[in-house]
Amino acid sequence: MKALRAVDIIRKKRDAHELSPEEIGFIVQGSTNGSIPDYQVAAWLMAIVWRGMTSAESAALTEAMLRSGKVIDFSDMPGAKVDKHSTGGVGDKTSLVVAPVVAAAGVRVPMISGRGLGHTGGTLDKLESISGFNVNLSLAKFRSVLKKCGCALIGQTPEIAPADKKLYALRDVTGTVESPYLICASIMSKKMAEGIDALVLDVKTGNGAFMKKQMDAEYLAELMVESGTRMGKKVVALVTDMDQPLGRKIGNALEVEECVEILQGNGPSDLRGLCDDLAAWMLVLGGRTKTVAEGKKLAAEMIESGKAREKFREVIRLQGGDPRVVDDTKRLPRAKHVKILKAPRDGFVTSIQCENVGVASMILGGGREKKEDVIDPAVGLVLRKKVGEKVRRGEPVCDVHYNSEARLPVAMALLKKSFEFGPEAPAVLPLLIKVIGGRQFETWK
Repeated sequence: MKALRAVDIIRKKRDAHELSPEEIGFIVQGSTNGSIPDYQVAAWLMAIVWRGMTSAESAALTEAMLRSGKVIDFSDMPGAKVDKHSTGGVGDKTSLVVAPVVAAAGVRVPMISGRGLGHTGGTLDKLESISGFNVNLSLAKFRSVLKKCGCALIGQTPEIAPADKKLYALRDVTGTVESPYLICASIMSKKMAEGIDALVLDVKTGNGAFMKKQMDAEYLAELMVESGTRMGKKVVALVTDMDQPLGRKIGNALEVEECVEILQGNGPSDLRGLCDDLAAWMLVLGGRTKTVAEGKKLAAEMIESGKAREKFREVIRLQGGDPRVVDDTKRLPRAKHVKILKAPRDGFVTSIQCENVGVASMILGGGREKKEDVIDPAVGLVLRKKVGEKVRRGEPVCDVHYNSEARLPVAMALLKKSFEFGPEAPAVLPLLIKVIGGRQFETWK
């Protein structure tokens, strides 16, 4: 058999030919162990951006990245293991609600999450706004917490898909981040390494999402569903709107506070509704309910009974955090100052430039422009008005929670440009746009 060479594989993809699993595995392994230089790996990545991949290639890439590290085995724990992943947005905090809700209903949720970068927030950063909460558990401790309470939320460990860390660092500096095939492999390799049986994906589209066009979001969703299905997992993707922030609170401690509100049976209807949808699908894939309608009913029962709230307390305690925040959110970090953004005229909020709102929160210190940036958990925004709501001139539109006087003017200038007003209320589109891959998993009566 002819020995594999990186240059031949690069040429083959450059000329739009399908790569074999062996060729893809050779590049992934060589990138991970350093035997193939970065410049050749970068050339291969760019060839993928230009030429794309077949579904078989995409699955092979996911598999190779998955096998570059340790694959967790939870088969010794009874019951289904189900996770949820979002492609990221502004105010997207659903993981902190759905994980305890689904775990309280008897489905185990091993969740390995990421940090925020740019205008989107990260689950780990939100959790770390809870005093003492440790997201850097060893795999042994991760297993222990999951076994005790049915839910654990941590960051990626060095053992999980190390190829992804190496390839992503290269993609970040070579203009190859946006390829749906590379995004799919990056997400799915990490998720499949978790030892899960099923996965619910929340693929965002709109101004505040990475995938601005619905067509692109749907394509990525289909790709990820097919990739996971080829690997023997149950996967469903929800394509959801991110043309305005999700919920009303943006910023790490503020978002934890809003999640507690939801777990208490309150909170904004858009966030509550999406959490219901995601939790319901997790319960269906986990075999706990037969239909999404039944899943929503069970999720509501977990919140109304207080079981989901108690589960959140338990996971916080087991991961070293202060569980008292669930009953007293004043224990979360608070900004020293609040500035009010007021409506310039009477009318309705006709649109919110979602990405700009996320960037404004980042400027205040609530997010990272570079990976090494330090986050201020207390700062952020509270939207008093959202799209379609009536306003009067001088009425508060947004509360800006800040600590740094120097950062405030730039953030305020950006926020003023982010809200648009008009004489008539616009049509507000549904948050859930499409479900991909779901029909086969519901058992209809």
